[in-house]
Amino acid sequence: MTRETVTMAGTETAVFRLPGEAPSGAPELIWAHGWGHTHAALLPLAETMRRVANSRLIDFPGFGASPLPPAAWGTEDYAAAAAEWLASLPPARRVWVGHSFGCRVGLRLAARHPDSVAGLFLIAAAGLRQQRSLPARLRLSVRRSVFRVMRQMTPEGQARDRLRERFGSADYRQAGTMRPIFVKTVSEDLTSTAQQVRCPTVLLNGDGDTETPPDMGLRYSKLIPSARFVLLRGFDHWTVLTDGRHQVAQRLTEFLEQIA
Repeated sequence: MTRETVTMAGTETAVFRLPGEAPSGAPELIWAHGWGHTHAALLPLAETMRRVANSRLIDFPGFGASPLPPAAWGTEDYAAAAAEWLASLPPARRVWVGHSFGCRVGLRLAARHPDSVAGLFLIAAAGLRQQRSLPARLRLSVRRSVFRVMRQMTPEGQARDRLRERFGSADYRQAGTMRPIFVKTVSEDLTSTAQQVRCPTVLLNGDGDTETPPDMGLRYSKLIPSARFVLLRGFDHWTVLTDGRHQVAQRLTEFLEQIA
């Protein structure tokens, strides 16, 4: 594997090339990691695919070896940057393989820049509102109300920062300098974006995923005209990439054969 620095929307970005062992004309996979992770989370799966495809793995700006973007990007900004980079590459049949946050970017890319990719393979896709039970909605509503009241009583500064961290999610607390991007990202609803996607798409979820429940992948598959939903038993949001990588690789290989 080799690392190269490319420019995406004026931002230096680390991309890792993993040459495959596939014959000439094989597809190229673009691997897009989840929030808080880097290309390393997808590398074992990419290596499993070496016999059928070449791969490029991205460290999105602000993650891993890539410096922060120049502003608080949303997923549309990340997608526009990726489209600019992909347009600079030699022609190839490319498939975007995303996990969680990487799926958000892939959906934006396919909807707004349809010539960039020939297909989407989305693992644990995020970006739709979660459908919670009535008790869960009530608990969330109460928590938000308590936060709003306490925020009004807390002056701006370190005290309010501590309050935000107390009521924020683990990802929010750990976001650090990426927090403005995180806040912008999690507030997005990609329903209308998904409806604009026209390329073949697979939505794959583990049945134990509580971060992006399987229902979210199923709903996506109904929004995207040429989409199929795949459920893998016995995996959650993270183990689907590790313990489940051989099953994921099998589904991805089948998908590449279908769109050849």
